[in-house]
Amino acid sequence: MSACVPTRRTTDARRSEPVRQSHSPPPTRRPRFRVAGADVSAAIAVFLIALPLSLGIALATGAPLQAGLVAAAVGGIVAGRLGGSPLQVSGPAAGLTVVTADLIQRYGWRTTCAITVLAGLAQIGLGCLRVARGALAVSPAIVHGMLAGIGVTIAVAQLHIMLGGTPQSSVPDNLAALPTQLAELHPAALSVSALTLALLLLWPRIPGRAGQLLRKVPTALVAVAGATAAASLAGLRLPKVDLPTWSSHALAGLPEGPVLGLVAAVLTTTLVCSVQSLLGAVAVDKLAAARPAPATHVGRSDLDRELLGQGAANVVSGGLGGLPVAGVAVRSTANVHAGAVSRNSTMLHGVLVVVAALLMVPILELIPLASLAALVMAVGIQMVSLHHIRTVTRHREVLVYVVTTLGVVLLGVLEGVALGIAAAVGVALHRLTRTRITHEVQEGVHHVQVRGQLTFLAVPRLSRALHHVPQGAEVVVELDGSFMDHAAYETLQDWQNTHTAQGGTVELTGRRTGTRTTEPTASPDPGLDVSGTTGRTPVADCRCRPWTPWRNHQCAAAPVRLSGTSGESLGQARRVAGDHEEAGPARTKDTSTEQKTERKEVPTAVSELSGGPSDSGTALTHSTSSTYGTCRTTSDPALDPAPNPTSDRASGPASDPTPDLTSDPAPDPVLGTPGGHHLLRGITAFHRNTAPHVRGELARLAREGQRPVQLFLTCADSRVVTSMITSSGPGDLFVVRNVGNLVPLPGAESGDDSVAAAIEYAVDVLQVRSITVCGHSGCGAMQALLKSGPGSTRTPLGRWLRHGVPSLERMADDSGSWARLAVRRPADAVEQLCLTNVVQQLEHLRAHPSVARAMRESGLELHGMYFHVGEAQAYLLTETDDGEPVFDHVEGAGELRSPA
Repeated sequence: MSACVPTRRTTDARRSEPVRQSHSPPPTRRPRFRVAGADVSAAIAVFLIALPLSLGIALATGAPLQAGLVAAAVGGIVAGRLGGSPLQVSGPAAGLTVVTADLIQRYGWRTTCAITVLAGLAQIGLGCLRVARGALAVSPAIVHGMLAGIGVTIAVAQLHIMLGGTPQSSVPDNLAALPTQLAELHPAALSVSALTLALLLLWPRIPGRAGQLLRKVPTALVAVAGATAAASLAGLRLPKVDLPTWSSHALAGLPEGPVLGLVAAVLTTTLVCSVQSLLGAVAVDKLAAARPAPATHVGRSDLDRELLGQGAANVVSGGLGGLPVAGVAVRSTANVHAGAVSRNSTMLHGVLVVVAALLMVPILELIPLASLAALVMAVGIQMVSLHHIRTVTRHREVLVYVVTTLGVVLLGVLEGVALGIAAAVGVALHRLTRTRITHEVQEGVHHVQVRGQLTFLAVPRLSRALHHVPQGAEVVVELDGSFMDHAAYETLQDWQNTHTAQGGTVELTGRRTGTRTTEPTASPDPGLDVSGTTGRTPVADCRCRPWTPWRNHQCAAAPVRLSGTSGESLGQARRVAGDHEEAGPARTKDTSTEQKTERKEVPTAVSELSGGPSDSGTALTHSTSSTYGTCRTTSDPALDPAPNPTSDRASGPASDPTPDLTSDPAPDPVLGTPGGHHLLRGITAFHRNTAPHVRGELARLAREGQRPVQLFLTCADSRVVTSMITSSGPGDLFVVRNVGNLVPLPGAESGDDSVAAAIEYAVDVLQVRSITVCGHSGCGAMQALLKSGPGSTRTPLGRWLRHGVPSLERMADDSGSWARLAVRRPADAVEQLCLTNVVQQLEHLRAHPSVARAMRESGLELHGMYFHVGEAQAYLLTETDDGEPVFDHVEGAGELRSPA
């Protein structure tokens, strides 16, 4: 029997072997967990910053010092693992100091922890509702004002600890107690605080190579460690960090207090934590995108997931007796700059905080409280950012900023934010209702100018201004605004119909192109009805519009006589004018008389073509104002090309409306070439029609100098009109154009310093806030690049196109790093190269020192753009959830962001 036992075991063993079919895949092993070396070094750098800051923020709030370490550890591990922003570091934030300190004074520490838990649950609920993007709708002036108010509150409170005293509960009380505190000065505390501030100020400014090496050590760590060492060596008796045993650490308890007060506390904590974390995630995305090209690409933040992660961290932190958790700008910036490539750096930093809290207690208890107070005070001062103040001033929102700041300082965070929102709404309503309407007469023409948004609130003033226009007068109504509601539209339309019915003329101009002009007038001949109705011409639909090809701006009609016997019908006149608009400027020949026709402005459209004093026709020149989108029809023989003496057309009356489109105009005595005629006509049309409108704005720019907001780098192709596709005007864009919109790498062989000089001037001198690289369809440079051969570098064009070779190599790369269109596949290899070239030139831009520095220090943004000429469609460069670059419509691109 015993002999059968081994046999039975063998049989069972064979039965237990898995039977795998030949077509089944081999079993896969789970990938081993690995931490990149860059994440390890970044985690250490962030840990060295977070440790003193966490203790300092806990000290500033009046909470147990262990609470700061708990929040730092939970923020790193929980928020780092569950959050949607891989590189953002969460923990106790200075922006929550005022809120938390107020809660501790009102409800005690255990109830404050419970409020933190409830705020985390509220954040989880908001994340499930996917409303994270809505939180970013808060005006930046309110957010910056809130942070500035918190910074002032922190700085004033910590000043008392630096002087050896105890802070009060509010800013007014702290300011009132400051003279007494100065009278009872503690030299030891003041000296340690001064040493800490000096190290914070001077350490980043150490020059030379030694400075470059020393600056790798975090400034906060150096300041606190230096002050601690000095205090220990000098034997100063100062209050120091006291970390009780973890067995006596207080955890969260049931909330106690008035219900309304607790609800307000939860809402305030939720608001501040959420807004600060979401804005921090967006800022981290920008920092990560601004890193040099070799850096590992990190996907864009998922804001809803980030809100869920922050909520979970607050639930855990509050439950374990920690401070509220939010995204921290200082640590996140250090994490990105240290080269972190994944969320592992954030989580590892949290693990290091746990290790320090358990094993480094004796070392931490050597830190003087005055040194931590000085560190936190410096952070508070930095929260009052001069860059933010300049930004809100530029956007005329300084009132909202000041109201929010003062409200937070004097009343509290929730009250200050509420006042800021009220101020922002008031400013918006003021801008909406602030409409300036003027009426003036220039050379017999009544000009009614409307500056601002035209709403029902401005209807009484608009009606009053229009009522002052006499019947039958020629009127130009200039609408300079971006919005008109239904009431204002009906008022203007009814008045226009009434005025035109009484024999007047109305021309509506504005920033929109394609404005139609109603031009009722009497027939040029009492016996001829040119429109089919006596004494009235229909609305002229002029086909010459802004941003059509230049030649169509100078479209000319054939000689036409509108007489009762040999005139053209209205339909024929329109067809002739339309043919000329398509064919370009036409030359007219007048051999019946050598007498110059008197220059006459014809304010009517094509339907009002009338004969001149002789049998010769009148050439029509359509000049378009690109600024206001108007279209005028003028009769100006002085601007027409001279008759061609070699023309084989017979002399005679100009009854034949067929123009001569084949013969070239004679050389101009001044400009000498046919192209010069186009230039002369364009300049003259500008002086007559556009210059009066833009003269004031150009005069202002001449006085103040140029302050463009964007560097626009695009191709020299004549079909790409930058001001057209960006709806910009004088002073808005700093434009650099070259063949193929190429950006040579710094120090590249046969590099072009003109492009680098323009970039440096725009970034360092003009301080533009963004740079756009714009490619276009059918680019001749890309076609030449595709067809280039070994000997193509012998010409200047070939040598220049060498800077586009990286784009060609990128397109040939099988890794899929080239770009694509979101709506369709590229039409051919040329379009694919045009798209890929934009992405490649953005990488070249990041390699320029001035650009890299501005992206790192002042948030310079880089954008990619592709303009399809045939579709008249602009595509913006964004990226998919997988990090692939893609060009999408403006509606689908969302937030502008160039892929890293």
